[in-house]
Amino acid sequence: MQAAVLTEFGAPLTVRETPDPVAGGGEVVVEVLAAPVPPYAEEVFSGRRNYPLEPPVVPGIGGVGRVVHVGPDATRLRVGDLVWCDCTVRSRDDALDPDITLQGWSSRGDGGARLARHLHDGSFAELMRVPTENVYPLPADAEDDPARWSSLGVYVIPYGGLLAGGLEAGETLLVSGATGNLGSAAVATALAMGAGHVITPGRNRAALGLLADRFGPRVRPVELTGDEDTDRAAMTAAAEGPIDMVIDLLPPAAPSSVARTAAMTVRQYGRVVLMGGVGMLGGTDFALPYPWIMRNSVTVRGQWMYPRPANVGMIRLIASRALDLDPERLRTFPLDAVNDAVEYAAAHGGPFDRTVLTPAAA
Repeated sequence: MQAAVLTEFGAPLTVRETPDPVAGGGEVVVEVLAAPVPPYAEEVFSGRRNYPLEPPVVPGIGGVGRVVHVGPDATRLRVGDLVWCDCTVRSRDDALDPDITLQGWSSRGDGGARLARHLHDGSFAELMRVPTENVYPLPADAEDDPARWSSLGVYVIPYGGLLAGGLEAGETLLVSGATGNLGSAAVATALAMGAGHVITPGRNRAALGLLADRFGPRVRPVELTGDEDTDRAAMTAAAEGPIDMVIDLLPPAAPSSVARTAAMTVRQYGRVVLMGGVGMLGGTDFALPYPWIMRNSVTVRGQWMYPRPANVGMIRLIASRALDLDPERLRTFPLDAVNDAVEYAAAHGGPFDRTVLTPAAA
């Protein structure tokens, strides 16, 4: 098969012939029809994000594909099924504290690194080997546009955070980092889940306007100034009532003060979910006042990626059109143009911009 290989950090990906993957027990081989290329992929491949990939490696964070082989323990998947392949792989030998790897992308700790060495390669290839439990059948209408359905991989991340925070219908949510690729996905997902209003702070006027135009008065844009007191007051005023929950999806380059400003708008007994990259590249640590958390009974929790059932929930939201993928701005690239795709994704990382590789069509 053909695959795009990261031979070393800082080098362009090389498209070359590699051995076809072979599924063992508990695994599936999938023909990759559409693999999302995140806007920060160039930062990963250059080494600037310091992700624990071990070159040579086929990168990629899941995608849409067609099953070509199933292991003997699969009871419902069939060859030919159109499926979503989730990159979040958990070890099977500890139910309470599993090791985790993002297949073809990243991992956590020594156990996650060992898991990554077993499931080394991701979706930037014609074929991919995936754990059986990470493969999810898609509805029939996904056949019409697999590339658009690969946006599922963007939306399911903030969906995991919204589930972790227990977002309820009618509540007011503040999305810190709302004008980014993941933040804007959080806005759309929260509204699909029934949020009453979503506060969307940011500095990019055009992106704030796009969110307001797409979703109407349920979205409350706030243009940030950089002054903590001024910005916190503006966000609180935009809510016109209590802010029930804050989700942070800011990128690693964002200062921790921006995350703190947003978090401290939440009401008494409110929830704050941290999913972004603040502090990953150094800088000032994220700090919240102990007395403020304690006296206001605020829940603060981290969430890395999402639980397995979130994949099923997201497929249902899209299939029902509660979450509409039609407005996505989609650009596809064949596998042999993978470096062009990475460059394009870096320049088009705004709200609802999607860059997708189509390996099987190469």
